[in-house]
Amino acid sequence: MMDRDNRNALIAAAWIMLLFGIAAFYLPTVMLALGNVSTVLAGIVGIGFVLAFFLVFWLRSRSQNKGK
Repeated sequence: MMDRDNRNALIAAAWIMLLFGIAAFYLPTVMLALGNVSTVLAGIVGIGFVLAFFLVFWLRSRSQNKGK
């Protein structure tokens, strides 16, 4: 059986994955549109997306470990 902390972590991870999944679905379209303006800007957005994905989980783990 899941306890409250595990259930909350699962719900938070599911929301994060869902939001990043939607963003990843539209990322190629955004990058192609930005690529028409500047290829460097399109690259920065792509790199920023990947970094933001890991940053969110890193920040979440830090906030969970503060109380321990």
